[in-house]
Amino acid sequence: MANLCRAAILNEIGTELEIADVELPSLSKGQVLVKLLYSGVCRSQLMEIRGGRGDDPWLPHMLGHEGSGIVEEIGPGVTRFSKGDEVVAGWMKTDGLEGAPPKYRLGNRIVNAGRVTTFSNYSIISENRLVLKPMILNFKQAVLFGCAIPTGAGLVLNEIAPPANANICLIGLGGVGMAALMTLVSVGISNIVAIDTSSIKLEFAKSLGVPHALNPNVDDVRTKIKNIFPNGADICIESAGHSSTIELGFDLVRLRGGELIFASHPPDNQKISIKPHDLISGKRIRGSWGGKCEPCRDVPKLSKILIDAGMPLSELVANVYPLSSINDAIHDLERGQVMRPIIDLWSE
Repeated sequence: MANLCRAAILNEIGTELEIADVELPSLSKGQVLVKLLYSGVCRSQLMEIRGGRGDDPWLPHMLGHEGSGIVEEIGPGVTRFSKGDEVVAGWMKTDGLEGAPPKYRLGNRIVNAGRVTTFSNYSIISENRLVLKPMILNFKQAVLFGCAIPTGAGLVLNEIAPPANANICLIGLGGVGMAALMTLVSVGISNIVAIDTSSIKLEFAKSLGVPHALNPNVDDVRTKIKNIFPNGADICIESAGHSSTIELGFDLVRLRGGELIFASHPPDNQKISIKPHDLISGKRIRGSWGGKCEPCRDVPKLSKILIDAGMPLSELVANVYPLSSINDAIHDLERGQVMRPIIDLWSE
């Protein structure tokens, strides 16, 4: 078993992550040591780093909740994996034992961690946060199946299941939004409006066959949607994670049955404002918790749907950074310059 791992650690809210070699504890019941090859960076980590979830009692701690790698060692009671298995790590619970959160050591300090963390080249992960990597995916593509694709694609297939003629708006083209968009296209939905402030992301959406791509910094979105969908959208998927975009999405859906479903959330101290009369007029609003995905069931299914449809997953993971540049990856995500920053944990 490896004794040390190279990790990015959050010491204080609002600060840069520290890169350091931390000492691995011995495995306990339900834990799996994984040699991680790649990790994604998600808005959830950005929220943690910037204090968007309030006080953090676990500092200092590890971060990251989507990755891919190879099983190095299994702890007591683990039956689903063996040394050498190729796996996807994610935050959603699935089959297997729930191991205790590990505690790493850096000198005289304890470094806390959750049941899955992926900003390190080795990680101790709970058995029920791992699934076997589908053979049709390479390790870089597989990262997306730890969070972005189960959340976005699961939202489409498990929660909305839209009819082929549905009029759909999609706000926010990060990892989750692009996963939702690719899934909509894969299952034959064509009446789609994609909304984002990045012209690069909007061009990518158009390359998938999306007929309408709007930039709220340039376009009067409400007026244009009224022209495209005179009665409003049947469904709006919001994954930008701002109060203003949730409110916009609610405005864009039609009365008498239109629905906004959001897959991200603003900082904890923010609230949304909507018209009560819209609710009694038949509009609906709800959130999605991970697209109602069950990873052991859904990861193989979702990967086949997207690969069979020819979706360019590799383009979603094109922005790759070494672990030493993880703070740059976080800044680029915050500025909306990348869809999903990918950390190559062995590039140095």
